[in-house]
This record gives sequence, C-alpha cells and structure tokens, in this order.
Amino acid sequence: MPDDRSGGVPPPHLLETAEGRRLVVADSAGWRAWGPYLSERQWGTVREDYSPGGTAWDYFPHDHARSRAYRWGEDGIAGFSDAHQRWCLALALWNGRDPILKERLFGLTNEEGNHGEDVKELYYYLDGTPTHAYMRMLYKYPQAAFPYADLVAENARRRGRAQPEYELIDTGVFDAQRYFDVTVEYAKAAPDDILMRVTVENRGPEAATLHVLPQLWARNTWSWAEGAPRPLLRATGGGAVEADHPEAPPLRFLPLQPAELLFCENETNPGRLHGADIPGHFKDGINDYVAGGRHDAVSPLREGTKCAALTRLDLVAGGRAVLRFRLGPATGATAPSESGFDTLLEGRRAEADAFYAVLQRDIADPDARAVQRQALAGMLWSKQFYRFDVRRWLAGDPAQPPPPEGRRRGRDSDWQHLDNADILSMPDTWEYPWYAAWDLAFHSVTFALIDPEFAKQQLVLLTREWYMHPNGQLPAYEWAFGDVNPPVHAWAAWRVYRMDQALTGRADRAFLERVFHKLMLNFTWWVNRKDAEGRNIFQGGFLGLDNIGVFDRSAPLPTSGFINQADGTAWMAMYTLNLMRIALELATEDPVYEDVASKFFEHFLYIAGAMTNIGDEGIGLWDDCDEFYYDVLNLPGGQRVPLRVRSMVGLIPLCAVEVLECDTLERFPAFTARAQWMLCNRPELAGLVSRWTEPGKGNRLLLSLLRRHRMKASLRRMLDEAEFLSGHGIRSVSKAHAAAPFEIDLGGMRFTVDYEPGESTTKVFGGNSNWRGPVWMPLNFLIVEALYEFERFYGEAFRVEHPSGSDRFQTLPEIARDLSGRLAGLFLRGPDGRRPVLGDSPLLQNDPHFRDLIPFHEYFHGDSGKGLGAAHQTGWTGLVALLLQPRVNRMGSLMAVAQTPEEMPTPGSASADRAAQP
Repeated sequence: MPDDRSGGVPPPHLLETAEGRRLVVADSAGWRAWGPYLSERQWGTVREDYSPGGTAWDYFPHDHARSRAYRWGEDGIAGFSDAHQRWCLALALWNGRDPILKERLFGLTNEEGNHGEDVKELYYYLDGTPTHAYMRMLYKYPQAAFPYADLVAENARRRGRAQPEYELIDTGVFDAQRYFDVTVEYAKAAPDDILMRVTVENRGPEAATLHVLPQLWARNTWSWAEGAPRPLLRATGGGAVEADHPEAPPLRFLPLQPAELLFCENETNPGRLHGADIPGHFKDGINDYVAGGRHDAVSPLREGTKCAALTRLDLVAGGRAVLRFRLGPATGATAPSESGFDTLLEGRRAEADAFYAVLQRDIADPDARAVQRQALAGMLWSKQFYRFDVRRWLAGDPAQPPPPEGRRRGRDSDWQHLDNADILSMPDTWEYPWYAAWDLAFHSVTFALIDPEFAKQQLVLLTREWYMHPNGQLPAYEWAFGDVNPPVHAWAAWRVYRMDQALTGRADRAFLERVFHKLMLNFTWWVNRKDAEGRNIFQGGFLGLDNIGVFDRSAPLPTSGFINQADGTAWMAMYTLNLMRIALELATEDPVYEDVASKFFEHFLYIAGAMTNIGDEGIGLWDDCDEFYYDVLNLPGGQRVPLRVRSMVGLIPLCAVEVLECDTLERFPAFTARAQWMLCNRPELAGLVSRWTEPGKGNRLLLSLLRRHRMKASLRRMLDEAEFLSGHGIRSVSKAHAAAPFEIDLGGMRFTVDYEPGESTTKVFGGNSNWRGPVWMPLNFLIVEALYEFERFYGEAFRVEHPSGSDRFQTLPEIARDLSGRLAGLFLRGPDGRRPVLGDSPLLQNDPHFRDLIPFHEYFHGDSGKGLGAAHQTGWTGLVALLLQPRVNRMGSLMAVAQTPEEMPTPGSASADRAAQP
C-alpha cells in the first residue's frame, strides 16, 4: 500500500539508497576492503603476552606500547585499515604539555582500577554506514597535561571497591572547557580511495596550540621470521608519501595542506626497553621527535615503515581548523582541491543521512533517531581485524627468543587449531578488543538491521574450522577459549535469517543450512561435555554471568560436587527449540530435515521433564514453594541442595519458547507422526510444556518450559518493582536480597549473595563480576523477545498484572513495549532533561558539547540507570537500536521481527575467502 505520509508515493527501499546500492555489491566490488578495523588497544592483550605466568597487562603495559612492536595487530585513535591490516591510518595528537604523543587510548588494567579494567578517555562514535563509505567519531583532548599519573595513583588509593572509579572528568582537566574537540571523518571516493578530514575546535577561553599528526604505518609482519619481505614508506615530490607493500598495490598518502613528513620504523626500540645500544629509528621515533625534541629519532632519508604528517595549529579561543588527507592508489586519480574534497565528503555524509532516513522513517522522536544512529555507529566502529595463530603463539617465532616452556601447557594450549585472520565484531575496541562467542551472536542480530550479509558472515565465521574446536566447542574469548558462553548462536542465526529475508525478499537457506550443520556438532559437544549425569540437566560453568551465583561457577566448587544450573539447562532447552525451528524451515525444501526436527523436539521434552523431576527423584529446578527456578547443588554424598537465589538464572527459562504455526503439522507429516507418538506414549513429558489438544491463538502450538501457571508465577516476580523490575529494565538479581541476602553454610564456610545494583564490592569472581543487581541489555532483550513469542500463542485476551501489585493488567505485547521503553530510556533524554546513562555528572548532563553524546556502557545501575563497566561497549548494548525500531513490516524499513517478507531487491552474496596472514 502507498504511504499516506508521502503523498501516495511508496517510500524508498533501504537498498535503493546510494549506500544501499553499495551494500548490494559490497563484497564483489570491494567496499569492505577498508574500514575502521584498527583496535584502540593492542597492548595488554593475550595475543601480545609472552610472559611465563600469563600476566598480559604486566608483560605489555601501556608504557611499552609506543616503543614495542606488536606481533599480532595494531592500535590507534580513530583508525582505518585495510581488511588484512597491511596498512594502518590513525590520528596522533600533542598538546605541547604531555610527556608523550597521544597515539592510543590510555586506561587502567584490572589490578590498577578499583573496579577492574577501564579506559580513561572521552571519545564517541557518531556516525557510520555499513560499507564504511562514511564514518565519523569525536575525541576530546585536554589542553592541560594528560593526567596519566594522577589517574593511576588516585585509583590505587581508592582500593575499597565501595568507592567509585576516579574518571578523567574527575581530574579537572575539562574545567572551563579547556580541551579540544577533534572530529575525524572518513569518506571513500572509491573502495580503495580514502579521504580523511580532521576538524579541531578549541573549546577553551584562551588561545591554545595543538600538533596534529595523522600516521600511516605497516603492521609489522617482518620481525618474526628471517628474510621476511618488508614494506616501505618514502617521501616523494609534492609533499606526498609513497607506500609499497609486497602483498598489496602501491598507495599514495597526501596531506592537502603543508605538513612536515616524519619517518621511522615500526620496530621495537631495544635501547628504551632493554638498555641495548643499537642505533636506529624505532617505533617511538616520531614521539621522541615531537614530544622529546630529538631530531635524530626520525629518519634523515625520509623513509621507513611508519610516517606522520605533522601540522601545528594555533587556535584562538573558540577557533576552528580543518585538515584534509587522502590515501589512495599511487596512480590514477589526481589530488582533489579543497572544495572538491569537501564536496565528495559531504556527499557521502548526505548519503548516510538518506540511508538512515529510510531506516528510521517510522521513528518520530528525533532524540530516539539520534540515539539509534550512534548505537549503530558504535557497532560499525567496533569491527576489527583479529589475527591470532595459537600454535605459532605457543611455539614462538623463528626470529625471536622462544617463549617460556610452561606456556605450551598453559593458557589455550588445547586450541592449537585456532588460526584467525578476519574482520570481526568486537564488544568494544578497548576493554574487549577481542571477540566473545555470545557477544558476537547478539552483535550479529543488531547488524542485521543494516547489513544482514555481514551478520551472516559473522555467524558462519565462528563455526569455521579455524575457529570451532574439532570437538565441536565454539571459542569463548582469548583469555580462555575453552570457557563456555551461553549457546545463543542458533537463536541469532534464525533471527538474522528472518531479518535478511524481510529486507531482501530472499530466504538464504544456504546460509541457514551451513550454520545449522556446524551447530549440530556444537549441540552434541554440549550434550557430551556439560551433562554430568546424562540426565538432560546441564552445568556449563559461569556462562558469562560471572558472580551471579553463590559460587564461582567457572572454578571447582569448594564443597566438591557440581551444580545443576537452571540457566545452563534453560539455555539448552532454548537451543533445542532454535535448532528444531531451523530444521523445520530447511524441511520445507528437503524432507530429510523433518527427522532432525523431531530429534530436537524430543530432546526439548526430555530437558523440560528433567527440570521438573531430575532422574525421577522428585527434585527439580522449579521450586513449587517459591514458584521460581533455582540452581541445585549436588554434593558428593548425593544430597541435592536448592540454592534459593532469586536471580536472572531463574528467569532465563522464560526464553525457551517457540510457537509453531497452525499448518505445521500438516506441512511436515513425518515430524507430526513422531510428535503424536510422543503425545500418546510420553504424556507426562508433553503435558509439561504444552497442551497440544488446546491450541492457542490462530490454532498455533506452544513449546515452552513454562506452562500458563509457571509463566505467570515467573512474570509476577519479574514484574515486581520490589524484586526484578527497575525503572530501567530487569535487574540481574532481585532487590529483595538487599534486605534479605541469601546465605548458606557448607563445610564450615558461609556463602552469601546480596543485591548490588552497581559495581560489585567483591573480586572473588574476577575483576569484572557485576551480575548481582545491575541491568544488562542482552538478557533483557531476550525476555522482551520471549514475551512477544508467548503472545503469538496466548493472544491479547491473556493479561498479566504489571507492575505486580498495581492492579493494572496488560497484554504481553504491552508489557514488552514497556520494558523496551525502560531500556531505551536509559539513553533518551527524559522529561527532566537528563539521560540516566550519564549519571549525576553536571558536565555530561548539561554541557551542550556533551549532553547529546551517548556512551553505550556494558551494564547499568539497577536503581539509577547510570552506565557502568566498559564505557564504550556498544556490542550487545547496541541491541537498543532494535528496541528503538518499531516492530512493523513495511516496504523500506527493517524491524525487530519479520513475519511476512515483502518482494525486495536481492543483494549479492559473496563471502571473502580467508587469506593467509603472517
């Protein structure tokens, strides 16, 4: 139907915009070949750790980063690189007062921060398009000396975890607006032709000087093996730099204004780090030249593997300056004029505006549109090149000293097949500059809103042979690939498949089948490794929820024995339903998959039965007295002890829900026959999850761990403002534990769980354990999705009191919308003009140069909504972009859930082959 707001003319489709047309051919035309693939921290990562004890932060601290060559990747501020990270382009700054160049972000390690690892910088991702044809970010740089020592010393003094972190704005360096706003924009004139514009604004009341140094360098691929070829940067006529690489076409880097070109080598400085008297122009040469006044630190030959274009800006109070740079093919296009440069860049920015105008056409609130666009920008800026060959890392490099012998049996030693060299979506570019299995699944669902092809590639990638363990396990994260994350990959694959179908009008069953076969291997791994008694009750370990439980679930229990986990088992129930749903979809073209769907249907019933009655012993994970799901501790003597902690662990069973359409039994006769056999022969199992003889709305069929009574009981607790429901979403632990902590004595030891709405006050479970009260976006998102799924069965006649005790009853979609609004409200400006995420900071809440800059934190205070944890973890918190998108299905807009795909243009589908990397 025509849109009545457009005068009867159908609105444009997302793929009909200029950016959308690029997106259709992004892989085949090379539009993904360059992007913001440079992390903002490589130092202190596992990849760069060659210490005997695996102490990554101590072995490679920030102080070494400017002088030591990285082995596996590179870092920089506002960085851009090619997809193999052969060449890197990023911004460096110097305010004339700092002891070092500002080349990379600074932060505290887990041991230095009183609440764990934390970046101490102010930077914001503002815009971006899926092909990276346009990108924009903002960095705020103090005019006073950057308070490195103060940040370390004061956070060390605040060792009590009850005290707040000491942040950069607390140091006073932004008082009286004495800082520079540095905006970095990238635009692609062509897939391999990059324009970089740097805009500097002096926000202070007095004139100030800033040195601006865009730096171009080659990732060091030559120091690790004898005779390895090396790239070369060298100055040429006209103020340009020629870049030659043995594995890439030659490039030219050109400042469009006068600049001093400086050169050194991207190699370790053995003098500074080891006291060795070896001459050379090392990685820190440009730093030593600019900040140290050492003219001998840079190459007099004006060549090397790292270069900078230095410009000094003297800006009056409120002054502004613009610098322009181009990196593109060495031959072909001529250098543009200043006006031509700006015309092209502004054209790309206008194309970004047009792309988001279509995407957001059903979002009326301009503030909501701005928040969603920044959330998506953060997702795009957090795509990074990730290189890690575990076998080589363990053994060491031929041209380097061998690693300690003990590392061959240490961290990740059983993951020697893992050999990654790909572009991946990271949780963020500083605290978590490495992928995590369940984070990536959530990221992919968000990416499907604007780039479903990339989303599909990400999900497939983690199941490829150079990621997935031969035993079927998915890698968790580099600190411990063998840890276990919740199995949400199948949920994400189905979700992305449907969103892709809604956008393109094409069902990509090849993708679905490809990922399905690998996930069956992963499912088998779970069944064989995480079901200790073979009774369909699962353990799984900490499952990403850190300190949510009584014990450290990633370590052996102090009591011995094991825990039957309500969340681990519910995740597996959800996994079976996801795989069953995918199998039925594939069965529409290949009846063989009906048998597989039956297998997962039955496995779901067995799990549901076990959760109610473990091993026919009359003890389950559901507590009839409290009407809630709990973990059960299994002691060596056979005693089973319910751990009555009311936490998100007991709400996750809500997420194991699938509604089948009324024609399912007619369309799949083999599946139907087996299901009916189960109904007749195992009625005690079938009755646990759904009364199939009483179909719901539209004669649909329900599969869920919670029947009507249990679902209502769980919702009654979840929607109680004295327990889980906060003004900003669902808390991870019930607020009731503030007045009544859970306590248990075992073996002469007392264990306690209370309500901590902010940062945890204990480090027993690790430096980043904060699941005892805060609001976390990903699990809230799954709950919202589950409510919509339940509504498909129960219909609008089914109502629940919301909030509990209010005597106000609402439908499940109304409750889902309310929860979505609370979560989105974390970032939106409220009636009082405040954004909860920004906390009580007058600067962040009120200053016109701060108040509309949105940080997407790792988690949020359970009472106030203040952002906590990683300050720029746009990763799974980026799910707010989906919550802000109306759940509609109309031409030209994507939605959170697609029901009936429209006929839409079909984009190309090409997955880049993995290239061999040094």
